[in-house]
Amino acid sequence: MTKFWEIMAKRTFDIILSIFGLLFLFPFFIIPAFLILMDSKGGVFYKQTRVGRYNKDFKLIKFRTMKMLSDKEGLLTTSSRDPRITKIGFFLRKYKIDELPQLINVLLGDMSFVGPRPEVRKYVDLYTPDQLKVLNHRPGITDVSSIKYSNENKILERVPDPEKYYIEVIMQDKLKLNLAYLESQNLLSDIKTIFKTIMKIL
Repeated sequence: MTKFWEIMAKRTFDIILSIFGLLFLFPFFIIPAFLILMDSKGGVFYKQTRVGRYNKDFKLIKFRTMKMLSDKEGLLTTSSRDPRITKIGFFLRKYKIDELPQLINVLLGDMSFVGPRPEVRKYVDLYTPDQLKVLNHRPGITDVSSIKYSNENKILERVPDPEKYYIEVIMQDKLKLNLAYLESQNLLSDIKTIFKTIMKIL
């Protein structure tokens, strides 16, 4: 029963905070949207299929930071100066502004504020049975691994095969960190993770 109330408390927290965030930040959505439209052809938002809770696909919503159809050239962004990233996209990514529309995903129940960052199906298919346990939880906007690997693009810039290194090193460590975090996750630890994420961005 205790676990049930913990889950309910977390979901209530997500709903209240996402509604507050969307209402408070709505005016700030207008400026990025205008700059995106002025900077390159295409829509304001980018929706990508990610794997969510219980191994079900959902559409993750972000501000578009890359040129149209760029995902057909590869799913992994291997550099902060990736030529597929637009001028305004570089700024939005640097300050994590492109992540703000995921508040909609949180409100819809696809995501939580804190939880394992959702991967694309290509990488989830490589998970071991033990690693698949992360899918028993809602994916999040941030997690402990996001804080540790906030400079992920810079790491990938220095290796000869970025995707191989991501799969064999970074992804493995991220899963290890998240599985350990989920063992003792509670609302207080989530709030601390959110605070650490904000401080990291600042």
